[in-house]
Amino acid sequence: MQNMLEEQSYTPHFSGHETFPLRQMWLKKAFEARGGMSVSKSTFTDERAIALFGVGKNMVASIKHWALACGVFEEDGRDKSSFHISPLWARILSDTDGALDSFCEHPATLWLAHWRLAGVPAGRHRSTTWWWIFNNVLSPTFTREEVQQQLLAYAARKGVKVSEATLRRDIETCLRGYCPKPDAGVESMAEPMLAELGLILDEGRGVFSFRRGPKASLPDGIFDLAVLDYWGAGSTSESSLAFEALAHGPGSPGRVFKMDENSLADRLMGLEIRTDGMLVWTDSSGIRQVMRREVGAKVGRRLVERLVENAYK
Repeated sequence: MQNMLEEQSYTPHFSGHETFPLRQMWLKKAFEARGGMSVSKSTFTDERAIALFGVGKNMVASIKHWALACGVFEEDGRDKSSFHISPLWARILSDTDGALDSFCEHPATLWLAHWRLAGVPAGRHRSTTWWWIFNNVLSPTFTREEVQQQLLAYAARKGVKVSEATLRRDIETCLRGYCPKPDAGVESMAEPMLAELGLILDEGRGVFSFRRGPKASLPDGIFDLAVLDYWGAGSTSESSLAFEALAHGPGSPGRVFKMDENSLADRLMGLEIRTDGMLVWTDSSGIRQVMRREVGAKVGRRLVERLVENAYK
């Protein structure tokens, strides 16, 4: 699979969050600002925004950023004055009967938000640093400075001007969204939404590492959705996908969820049952791969809906 950040059409994005990590109820706050299945862009800029969201001006901008970065909001190609609400997120965050997670507290919601930040096609990304850290940092440990130098070189290759201060803030926001500073106080420790995933560890002295392993809190439904998303990011004409790509390819479930090979293989064994035979895991003669059966768009949408619903059971 191609590294999406290297595509010619991709423009790196290193700001927008106002240095605030994603907080527990911010996606819900953004969703509640909607009118039907869209939200006016002016909702986040007019004089009523502070009262509506109950936070300061910079936090309002951050809430909008995270809603876009996680895919709760999508750009509306027909209406430039509004954002479109993702039907998937509407199913999760609504207050109606049957809503999956109205208060953003289920592990499936956290893993989905992480996957949207670090694993989906980068053409939609507002979280370049997140994608870079989880997909391009391959050493067991790393530092802020190492990531900063890598991103500076990357931005230069892409012809994008970005200051070291901007990159430093972006990297810090990413890291503290997964592992708050130990001395930051109880409230700050509890608020970052993705800290509960335990994906990044602060080893001290400015050194960080990834926690690799089976990821017990990751629901099968979100994992299966990630496999489908990852396959869709590459060549849709291929009927098979090698295990190595799913484990180690840029933007793959293995890299983004930091799963070791044995844990990944264990998950893939149940794909056939969970996806009604659309995806089938095979392991014969030393060749490990996932086979895909073509289905109609309507069947595919229904399968995705069922996978997500099962993730919340």
